[in-house]
Amino acid sequence: MPHCARRLSGGTVFREPQIDAWYVSKGSTVLPLDEDATRAVGTRGTTLAACQKRVRAAYGDKLPGSEYARKGGAGGHAPAGAPQHDDPAVTAASVAAGAGALASPALIVTAVRRRRVGPSGGSARTPGEPPARAGGHPAVSPPASRVERMADPSSYRPKPGQIPDSPGVYRFRDEHRRVIYVGKAKSLRQRLANYFQDLASLHPRTRTMVTTAASVEWTVVSTEVEALQLEYSWIKEFDPRFNVKYRDDKSYPYLAVTLNEEFPRVQVMRGAKKKGVRYFGPYGHAWAIRETVDLMLRVFPVRTCSAGVLRNHQQKGRPCLLGYIGKCSAPCVGRVTPEEHRELAEEFCDFMAGRTGTYIRRLEKQMTAAADEMEYEKAARLRDDIGALKRALEKNAVVLADATDADLIAVAEDELEAAVQIFHVRGGRVRGQRGWVTDKVEAVDTAGLVEHALQQLYGEEKGDAVPKEVLVPALPEDTGAVGQWLSDRRGSIVSLRIPQRGDKKDLMETVQRNAQQALALHKTKRASDLTTRSRALEEIAEALGLDSAPLRIECFDISHLQGEDVVASMVVFEDGLARKSEYRRFQIKGFEGQDDVRSMHEVVSRRFKRYLAEKDRTGEWIGDDAPEDETKHKRFAYPPQLVVVDGGQPQVAAAQRALDELGIDDVAVCGLAKRLEEVWLPHDDDPVVLPRSSEGLYLLQRVRDTAHDFAIRYQRSKRTKRIRTSPLDAVPGLGETRKQALIKHFGSVKRLKQATIEQICEVPGMGRKTAESVVAALAQAAVAAPAVNTATGEIIEESDGGSRT
Repeated sequence: MPHCARRLSGGTVFREPQIDAWYVSKGSTVLPLDEDATRAVGTRGTTLAACQKRVRAAYGDKLPGSEYARKGGAGGHAPAGAPQHDDPAVTAASVAAGAGALASPALIVTAVRRRRVGPSGGSARTPGEPPARAGGHPAVSPPASRVERMADPSSYRPKPGQIPDSPGVYRFRDEHRRVIYVGKAKSLRQRLANYFQDLASLHPRTRTMVTTAASVEWTVVSTEVEALQLEYSWIKEFDPRFNVKYRDDKSYPYLAVTLNEEFPRVQVMRGAKKKGVRYFGPYGHAWAIRETVDLMLRVFPVRTCSAGVLRNHQQKGRPCLLGYIGKCSAPCVGRVTPEEHRELAEEFCDFMAGRTGTYIRRLEKQMTAAADEMEYEKAARLRDDIGALKRALEKNAVVLADATDADLIAVAEDELEAAVQIFHVRGGRVRGQRGWVTDKVEAVDTAGLVEHALQQLYGEEKGDAVPKEVLVPALPEDTGAVGQWLSDRRGSIVSLRIPQRGDKKDLMETVQRNAQQALALHKTKRASDLTTRSRALEEIAEALGLDSAPLRIECFDISHLQGEDVVASMVVFEDGLARKSEYRRFQIKGFEGQDDVRSMHEVVSRRFKRYLAEKDRTGEWIGDDAPEDETKHKRFAYPPQLVVVDGGQPQVAAAQRALDELGIDDVAVCGLAKRLEEVWLPHDDDPVVLPRSSEGLYLLQRVRDTAHDFAIRYQRSKRTKRIRTSPLDAVPGLGETRKQALIKHFGSVKRLKQATIEQICEVPGMGRKTAESVVAALAQAAVAAPAVNTATGEIIEESDGGSRT
């Protein structure tokens, strides 16, 4: 069954998020909603009564299972105008079952099995499926043309002998012949075989893709490089819904030199690149380009005005202001020839491309020569030019000492999204930076994301726009083919590799941090908007069936390291914003060992026991007129409207059981599972699946991730403190100075344990009574505490020869 959007009494309304199709069900029966009903239901889970009202408004009297459906199922005739259906998957028994359900106020549905789409586009019965009723009237279901069918991959699977064992590109199409996925492979036979395995073994995103598809086709190519080029072309042409697509969240500005004009112009450009224009960047801000250009025009007085301004001054016969102050060579009035102006523009391009050292050294020689010839004005002008160029270079610090031309690509990802950051390094300096965030609509790892990013970056580039070196966090599966493709686009060899050491690795770590920050910013930037927060809370309330928006949300998470130092965290969000002063940490005390479910039950019980105690002591509300001591912060005096746990069904059940045992029935519980970001509710067998773009899902993710990070930090601090604890800490009256004296005298705690009382007394400042206390403390610590491997931090249990970490 597809992922449920909401389990409701008397029926279910659910949605396939990847194909945006809605279904209704009753018991084991399933019916796709047609387009009108889908629009009426909307895009979120809702109450059964609301769904019934909206679906009836869309269907009217033709609602499946209504009066005409009962007549048809009973052997009567459907009224005129009622849709006729020939889907053999709908039986008379299922229609009767749906009709019987109409007597109750709950939404009724008829039964429709997922039918396979045959090779010719018709339906094919699944094994064991009863045929269409012989005689009588056809079973009733929504019009066939308006039903979203889920294809069985085995119905369009090619025979093994039909698929060539050669490199190529394949594409899946849906029943409307739309391309929904494009991929490439070294061996088409081996790759396509992976898509036709048992559906249960496929990644959920891959499973959704193959059940949405109705056919597959392929094109054989001679080399893997050709396959890469064809894959990029097809993705660009068809825009498949299940392929990862990188889109910039904004149009980055470039510094452009229009070498295709008679008098090349330097300007800021955005959007699609044009032929005959030299681009540098991208830059984060247009003002950064203008500052750089303003400094460089003193040395390279290239035209910056528009074509209209150029024509205007040609007609006037006098230059603009920049021409008078020496920041334009004034080609409009013939101060320089077109050839001389083009040479200036090419020198400008060479300098921007990173060939800075040679040009500055040449100017320095000219300055020295002018000074030697006592042309001091010329020497001063050259000195100022050199200073302007150096100031322009200072805006981009040297990050790679070997004057490398390289692009560094980093990826930060979670289960749903990935952020990509690129640093463009030219001549050892960072010349540009860009980044974007994309949905992970296909099952792809870091190497796959890198390959998609390379296609996006260099698919339209040629020549020097493709650098000599591309540094990535993970190599694509077909590294050789991708490297050859990049080399073909550049016209010379391109090195594609992972930096291992030195400045390049350090810079890659910087790019990686930028990617992580970009992903975190993307997740949280909506939280600052009141309208967005309100919408997120409303979506959560609708999806979970709450009476009102959960203004206070508490989230719990358990953290441990293989059963050691088990702790829990509680974070609080009010009105969609974090309330850090309300965060709490718990040590699990009820048992020892690793049991997340039992730990969750304990921590939720402890939190709400304290709430009940505070409630009994202070009442449910502390008014403004209460005494000062009564208005002090009460740690657990306020209950949440929603409890979120980090986990799936078991953790949700444990939290709900804790509330039930305490008699608390006005607090909702849900769990957010990391694997597919599914929301689990108590007593439901199917999860709630919020749309990927849902503001409510973003808020739940942020709450869950905050609790997870808070728990991990606490667990690590406890473990570090335990490892660093010394047995000498238990000796009364033994200060830090005498501890250090003991360690310095004996060399280690191990040797100190072997020392006698008399030997300890030899240490300056140690009396016999203190020495006896030291021996007793060390002996007790040897029995009570395990040994610690100081090199690895591993805790070694010497009593049974085992180890625990």
